[in-house]
Amino acid sequence: QVQLVESGGGLVQPGGSLRLSCAASGSIFRTSVMGWYRQAPGKDRELVASITRVGITNYADSVKGRFTIVSNSAWTAVYLQMNTLKSEDTAVYYCFARGPGAYWGQGTQVTVSS
Repeated sequence: QVQLVESGGGLVQPGGSLRLSCAASGSIFRTSVMGWYRQAPGKDRELVASITRVGITNYADSVKGRFTIVSNSAWTAVYLQMNTLKSEDTAVYYCFARGPGAYWGQGTQVTVSS
């Protein structure tokens, strides 16, 4: 099993920045991809960004150039640096890990509002 715990969400004004963190434990060594999804009210969950163990990244078009995903060298944490935030970035952000099986964190709320 893999446990994922997110932190770093909150309220920020448009144009501001936030950094989300996801701490992984358990059998995380079995996974090959970690990243972030988000779900806004009334919308489907969507992939925001992902990173592989060899550092290959993938971003949703809506966040390219504004968000950056990185992992630590031990593959026990993944971070999402979010800059130039917009109101449409408001959502619950979920950390995930995928390998044999898929694992999810409990989610952290990000609200972009003036």
